[in-house]
Amino acid sequence: MKTVRISIERFVMMLAIVGLFVAAITRENAPSLEKSQMVLADSVDAETGLALDPNFAIIKAQCTGCHSPKLILQHRFTRDEWLSKIRWMQRNHKLWDLGETEKTVLDYLAKHYAPNQAAYSRREPLRNIKWYKLEQ
Repeated sequence: MKTVRISIERFVMMLAIVGLFVAAITRENAPSLEKSQMVLADSVDAETGLALDPNFAIIKAQCTGCHSPKLILQHRFTRDEWLSKIRWMQRNHKLWDLGETEKTVLDYLAKHYAPNQAAYSRREPLRNIKWYKLEQ
């Protein structure tokens, strides 16, 4: 029997392609939803809470293998700050070299989890508050 060796990047890419194929088949066979439900279902992955996007499967494979997707959801960084976090994980937590997928990961994170994104953010600060003194 012949042994075949492939790089981690190629393996992750193959996993992503299979994931996209399965998602397409599942979506094709899913029962029809109301338009309002479809927007929500198409924008966020039900399992992870991460934004759905053509590169979602790569992100899921690269990021959620080591940590919860909640770690991504609770942060808002610029592209350079996300790159800094990746380098920190590589230095301190033995994250592998993302290779060709690093640009894809950074594009996804900068698009969906940038500081200017309002999704999942805190409420607006209160304005024009009339404070009063509490009586004892």
